[in-house]
Amino acid sequence: MIDRELLQTTLAEWELTLSASQIDRLEQYVTLLTQWSERMNLVAPSTLPEVTKRHLLDSFSLATTCQQAPASLADIGSGAGLPGIPLAILWPETEVLLIESIGKKAEFLRHVAQELQLDHVLVEVERAEVVGRERRWREHFEVVTARAVANLATLAEYCLPLCKIGGMWLAPKGFEIEPEVQDAEQAITILGGQLRAVYNVNIPAEPVRSLVVVDKIAATPLTYPRTVGTPSKKPL
Repeated sequence: MIDRELLQTTLAEWELTLSASQIDRLEQYVTLLTQWSERMNLVAPSTLPEVTKRHLLDSFSLATTCQQAPASLADIGSGAGLPGIPLAILWPETEVLLIESIGKKAEFLRHVAQELQLDHVLVEVERAEVVGRERRWREHFEVVTARAVANLATLAEYCLPLCKIGGMWLAPKGFEIEPEVQDAEQAITILGGQLRAVYNVNIPAEPVRSLVVVDKIAATPLTYPRTVGTPSKKPL
């Protein structure tokens, strides 16, 4: 089901490497994703025939910003485990927290972690606003990401409270996002971030996408994140 040639060729261009056993784990993950998607809304069925491009490479593109595997990663609104599960396979020593508020999707994530023996993966069934206030996780992660359909200002309030100073927030987005980036600049600053760059992501035979990279340069004020639902209703 995985296009191994496309996967390995593209990863080589990005200077990333997967072993045969890691690719086997990806195959196992895609099999589980396909099976579970038949009974719950994990990913759009139309994307599964092109899972290598639409989901795996899209996830691995985040790793191109990292000079080495981070010690810790949080994936907010993980859903089907994208990008968290592929990155957990790529970085077997990285502590990975998958945050998912919907119980059935969290059950899928736990099943995947168990079946693939991803002992370094934890699943938190909770909203990002709540996790961002937990002492255990607040400003804990070197990398925080969210492959979510939300504007950057809202995502900033989900992600930056979890990101440690010196870490970074990675936001995969579509191509023309300059207005959205501008609208989020105030939120990013308030929450202790600084925009590093917006990179183009080129995946073969796919539209060019963007990856927004924000560095965490200062502590997030204790008043953030606000109560559940507020960041989406009233972005900073």
